Amino acid sequence: MLDVANDAWLSELLRHGAMTDGGVAQELAATFATRDPSVDAQGTVTQALLTALEETWERGWQPADVVHVARREATAGSVPLVVALIAEHARRSDAVHRAPDAWVEQLSELDALGPGDPAVVHAWHRAGRLAPAEAWRIVIRLAGALQATLSIDALLPPPSRWGPRHSRRAENPAPSDDRVLRRIRGLLAKAESTEFPDEAESLTAKAQELMTRHAIDAALLEAGPSSTDGRLVDTRRVHVSDPYVRAKMQLLAAVAEANDVRVVWYSTLGIANLVGVRADVAAVELLFTSLLLQVAHALSAAERLTGDRSASRSFRRSFLLGYAHRIGERLRTARQSATAEAAAEHDIDLLPVLRSRQVAVEERVAELFPRVRATRSRASVDADGWYAGRDAAERADVGFRRSSLR
Repeated sequence: MLDVANDAWLSELLRHGAMTDGGVAQELAATFATRDPSVDAQGTVTQALLTALEETWERGWQPADVVHVARREATAGSVPLVVALIAEHARRSDAVHRAPDAWVEQLSELDALGPGDPAVVHAWHRAGRLAPAEAWRIVIRLAGALQATLSIDALLPPPSRWGPRHSRRAENPAPSDDRVLRRIRGLLAKAESTEFPDEAESLTAKAQELMTRHAIDAALLEAGPSSTDGRLVDTRRVHVSDPYVRAKMQLLAAVAEANDVRVVWYSTLGIANLVGVRADVAAVELLFTSLLLQVAHALSAAERLTGDRSASRSFRRSFLLGYAHRIGERLRTARQSATAEAAAEHDIDLLPVLRSRQVAVEERVAELFPRVRATRSRASVDADGWYAGRDAAERADVGFRRSSLR
């Protein structure tokens, strides 16, 4: 049996071996399984992975980011293990009483706030009843994924910069924000579940109009000497999975632009940073998630109609791009219409009021991402897929119907 407690080379291998090659990981896993079928009973591997995780935090990563990269770069089977490691780190660092609220919210969403088991890897192996070789393969691939994480812009302070233990006072959204987000979530859930396109488009239209009207109402309340400043600007990361990450990012950008939220994304990681007023950022994420589900249904319907022609990656990617482009057009038109109606209703020029929010967002983007640069896609587009996607976006009308929302 491998004595991992005294085998320093194993710890160094897990921390610095950069084992991203699947074939190498498979061979090493077979060797380790023969020598240590219990999989880290003494905890050395757990400590090596926790150290690698700590180093990842210092490079700007957050808990949800690490789960995303584990699923993307290691294997889906690594997710329970990385969540258990995050939970153990949270326990050791007293994250509940020291971490920023957004960090703790992610821990809660990941179900990483339980007591756990300090022998993380060994406990995970026993609970999952994996074959030793498979468990070691996952461990090795996860270690490689953590090693390979590059530095990204830090939106939250890492654990090394957390202060002393304190009583947490949750920064809850304003009651009006909370109510609006609940209504948006409810509308979009119905749009996703209905089998009738007309009903889905009506529900999505109501959600977008509600987003616009709420943003305007909030801006009017903030107008004056104490108008919007950086404290009201929030940041959030959105994780986009393969396939067609770039096309999905275009859809996210279309939704964000129509709602005065900026998107800064890492093209090789499938991670986007949203910057905007807090309620707008939350609503953009909700609408984007809903539209992803809706476009998946629309693409499946298009494939059934067009047969073999739609089976190509080019068609599918172009479908998503066409859908995103047309959704962006309709969202912008819907926002302009809702803004004009609100201006007439309040008998006020809303542009200066809304501009104050935009300035605060731009200033925050410049502060957080000083090296950001604009990019433009140069990929070729399948015409059939593009127009099929635009046609689907027409049916997913998001802004022209005037509805009673209050």
